Amino acid sequence: MDEVKGTGGSVKRPDKRAERSRRTREKIVAAARDLFVAQGYGVTSLQEVADRAGVAVQTVYFVFRTKRGLFKDVVDTTIAGDAEPVATMDRAWFRAACAEPTAAGQLRSHVRGVADILGRVAPIMPVIAAAAATDPEIAAQWPAAGPDPRYTVQHAAAKALTAKPDARPDVDADRAADLLYGLLSPELYLIFVRDRGWSPEAWEEWAATTLAAQLCTDAPVSTGRGQAGVS
Repeated sequence: MDEVKGTGGSVKRPDKRAERSRRTREKIVAAARDLFVAQGYGVTSLQEVADRAGVAVQTVYFVFRTKRGLFKDVVDTTIAGDAEPVATMDRAWFRAACAEPTAAGQLRSHVRGVADILGRVAPIMPVIAAAAATDPEIAAQWPAAGPDPRYTVQHAAAKALTAKPDARPDVDADRAADLLYGLLSPELYLIFVRDRGWSPEAWEEWAATTLAAQLCTDAPVSTGRGQAGVS
C-alpha cells in the first residue's frame, strides 16, 4: 500500500493496482461461473469468458494460466462466497453458530449458514460432475484421498452441538456428524429444490426441523423461513 504524510504521521491508502487486479479477477470468475452454468465446462472457451468479463483473453491466461485453473477458482469461490483464503471453520458464521449457548440455537444458525452455501453451490454441482467425468485432471484438483472436507466441517459442528445442555444425550458426535453430513448434502438439496421445486426457504425449514427432532431435546427448531412446500 502507498503511504501519505499527514499531521498524525504516515497513513496507508489502498493500493490502486492491487484493487484493480482484485476487481479484474472477480469479473473473470463471475463471467466464467455464468458461462459454465449456462453451457457447461467443456464447450466454454476462455475467449468467451474474456469477452463476457470485458478483458483481453491474455489477461485470463495471465491470471489463471489454464481453463482448469479458472474452473477451480470458480468452484472454490462459489463455495466460500468470496476469494478470501479463510477455511469454513474459521469463518464468522460458523464460529458464531458454534458459540450459540444451546444446541437448538446452534442448529438454527448452522442450517442457515449451510443454506447460503448450498444456494450458491447447487447450480454448479452438475457442472462439476460433468467436468470431472470428462477431464481426469479436473477431478485431481480435489483429491479424494483423506477426510472429506465437508464431513470435517460437519463433525466440528457436531462436537460443539452435542456438548450443549439441550442436545439429545443418546446421540454422540459421530452420529450427529453423520446426520448433518447427510441431511445438509448438496445432493439432497438439489433433489428438493431443483427436482421437486421447493423454495430454498422451505428446504431450510425442513432441514432444521428434521435435524432438531434427531439432535435436540426441545424439537422442533423453526427457522421462520417458510413451510415445506414448493415456491
